[in-house]
Amino acid sequence: MNPGGQSRTIVHLVRHGEVYNPKKILYGRMPGYHLSSRGKSMALVTSKFFEGRDVTYLAASPLERAQETAQPIAEVTGCEIQTREDILEAGNTFEGLRTKGWRTQLANPIRWRHMTNPFKPSWGESYDAILERMWEAVIDARDIADGHEAVMVSHQLPIVMVQRQVQGKTLAHMSRQCDLASVTSLVFEGGRVVDWAYNTPAQEI
Repeated sequence: MNPGGQSRTIVHLVRHGEVYNPKKILYGRMPGYHLSSRGKSMALVTSKFFEGRDVTYLAASPLERAQETAQPIAEVTGCEIQTREDILEAGNTFEGLRTKGWRTQLANPIRWRHMTNPFKPSWGESYDAILERMWEAVIDARDIADGHEAVMVSHQLPIVMVQRQVQGKTLAHMSRQCDLASVTSLVFEGGRVVDWAYNTPAQEI
């Protein structure tokens, strides 16, 4: 390792593929939610993005959808999947509820007390807390893969927090650019992010 040195290292943050969720539940950290058939195809296509790249470290959130997305990347890169709790999905009070459409369960006034501060947000893990654990994971991956490339398979909101940090934007937001099976790549020169890129290899799936 050469933390803080001048090596060029790339850390790729991959969002998992589509999940089988016919009831449209906000599943969050709930176990038992696997990739759909389309999600498996997404994972396979995104794994091709790493063919021929110098990936020496691969990690994934412990949730099934992230582990399943990481599996074809492991096969392409030859890396063993390291399970990391610190790149887990954001905690959310509304897990297990239907939160979209006319049948949303958020219309029940009993839940409105959790919606008082969208800038924190008040319904779950704070943006600051998500960024702190994700950024520590990014730095750890950078140091482990020093001079090479690392891949971490995570979830939309944790990845968005890192995106906004490197862009110098506030963490509170109204829109996100983090499609299913997308790849956000952070280019480090030593300890500093000098560039970043966003790719959607599975966009046509």
